[in-house]
Amino acid sequence: MKYNLEVIAFDIQSVIAAGNSGANRIELCDNPGEGGTTASYGMIKTAREKTSLQLYPIIRPRGGDFLYSDEAFEIMRRDILLCKELQCDGVVIGLLQADGSVDKNRTARLVEAAYPLGVTFHRAFDRVANPFEALEDVIDCGCERILTSGLKPTAPEGADTIAELVRQSNDRISIMPGSGVRADNIFNLAKQTQAFEFHSSARISIPSAMEYINTGMNELLESTGLNVDEVKKMVQELEKLNEAL
Repeated sequence: MKYNLEVIAFDIQSVIAAGNSGANRIELCDNPGEGGTTASYGMIKTAREKTSLQLYPIIRPRGGDFLYSDEAFEIMRRDILLCKELQCDGVVIGLLQADGSVDKNRTARLVEAAYPLGVTFHRAFDRVANPFEALEDVIDCGCERILTSGLKPTAPEGADTIAELVRQSNDRISIMPGSGVRADNIFNLAKQTQAFEFHSSARISIPSAMEYINTGMNELLESTGLNVDEVKKMVQELEKLNEAL
C-alpha cells in the first residue's frame, strides 16, 4: 500500500487545480456551507471532462442530518446512476437510522446501484452511536472506505479512535482520516493512526473579482477554492512516508 491524498473540490477551478497538485482523488461537492451536497449534472459532467484524477461525487441531497426519507433515498439512487453514466470512479454516501446506527439496508442498496463504482462512507460515520459496530456494518454493506475524524470535530482530536478503527478493520476496508488534516499534522497523523489514505478540504476563501460591489447589500461574495500550495505540501509529507515503505 502507498499513502495517498483525497481533496475536496467545490468548484470547477478547484477540480482543475487538483490535477496540478499531486492529489490522488477528488471528492466533488457543492455547498461548502452545508458541509457538502451533490453537485449538479453540469458540474459532474464538466469535472469528469476536466480531470483524469479519480472523481467521487458526494451523494447527499441536502444538508443537516443523515436520516433520509424514501423520497430523498430515491434521489440518491438516481444521482448514483447518473454518476455511473458520466463515468465517475466512485461515489460518497452516508445513511443512518434514528438510533445512530448505520442504515444497512439502504446503504447496501446504494452500493449495489453504484457497482462497479467504488463507494466511500462519509462522515455520517462520525454521528454513529457505536463506531466499532458501525465499522462492521459498513464493511458488510460493501463500502471500500470510511471517511472519519474519529467522532471528534477534527481527525487530530480523534486520532486514537481512528487508530482503533484501523486496527479493527484489519485491511478489510480503508479508514481515511479527514477534517483538520493539513501539511503540519499529516505526517504525525499517519504515524499515529497507521492509516494510508487522507482527506483534506485545503480550502481557501477567494474574494470576488467584481469591480462593482453594492456595499448596501453587506455581502463579501467570497467563494471557496482549493489551496494548491497546501495540497502540494501534504503530498510532499506523504511522499516521505512512501519513500520509507
